[in-house]
Amino acid sequence: MKTSLVIMAAGIGSRFGTGIKQLTKMNDNGEIIIDYSIYDAKEAGFDEVVFVIRHAIEEEFKEVIGNRIEKEIPVKYVFQELDDLPEGFTVPQGRTKPWGTGQAILACRGTVNNPFVIINADDYYGKTAFKLLHDFLTQPHEQKQVMRMAMAGFILKNTVSENGTVTRGVCVGESGILKEVIESREICIKDGKAQTSTEESKDIISPESLVSMNMWACDPDFLDVLEENFAEFLKDDTKDPLKKEFLVPVLIDKLIHKNRVEVSILPTDEKWIGITYKEDIEAAVAAFAAMRENGIYPEKLW
Repeated sequence: MKTSLVIMAAGIGSRFGTGIKQLTKMNDNGEIIIDYSIYDAKEAGFDEVVFVIRHAIEEEFKEVIGNRIEKEIPVKYVFQELDDLPEGFTVPQGRTKPWGTGQAILACRGTVNNPFVIINADDYYGKTAFKLLHDFLTQPHEQKQVMRMAMAGFILKNTVSENGTVTRGVCVGESGILKEVIESREICIKDGKAQTSTEESKDIISPESLVSMNMWACDPDFLDVLEENFAEFLKDDTKDPLKKEFLVPVLIDKLIHKNRVEVSILPTDEKWIGITYKEDIEAAVAAFAAMRENGIYPEKLW
């Protein structure tokens, strides 16, 4: 069975400031975080990479990584654009930002026909996570009435930044099955305790909580579900049309509560590396250098 890795790289990166944070170089070879993700995914058995980008960054993206990666693994491109909306919908006046991760994955319709895994371009997930999700996609499962998915469950304390707060989907599970995802904002760890501004998760969050890092294993049918729910999301006029986002974790939580999906939680103790803030760059570069020194990665990936 063939599998695809879908990499969301269309984000504007407003917290990072100027520049395209997904393309920040991690070593003197010019390799970036996406290189390491693709290296791990290829090692785990994935057959192709699908980049979700914007037309505005296409040329630079291909120069920095796309043209190099296509020599190592088959590559496809899809585009997330603000005006890519279902028939009958238009962009609200004043809206400048695309519609979130749900719209990003929906851009894959017609292009991705394999079981696939979703990741963020600016997050490092580690070898274990890719292996776990690839095995989930390729192993036979008991036939059920609901759609089956899986997520990599990261330990919260392994996913925070020293340079500011983060947003994470705090996962509530039972017997390895996800029961709820609470999108929690302004998370940090102080004096050994996890803090968040989100009321729903204040009483349950801890440094050991499992969280979503937007790494999901999906069946191609999930694209149809995204399309159906994107239209419903756009019709909803209870949220600010200039700021509201169609987010994958929020949709999955909704589907869980409607008994339309069963999501297996696959825990990993991998340590996240990411660039949420400009100040994160130095630590990220040092972390990859340490892994190369320890033989986890070669000096030159490709």
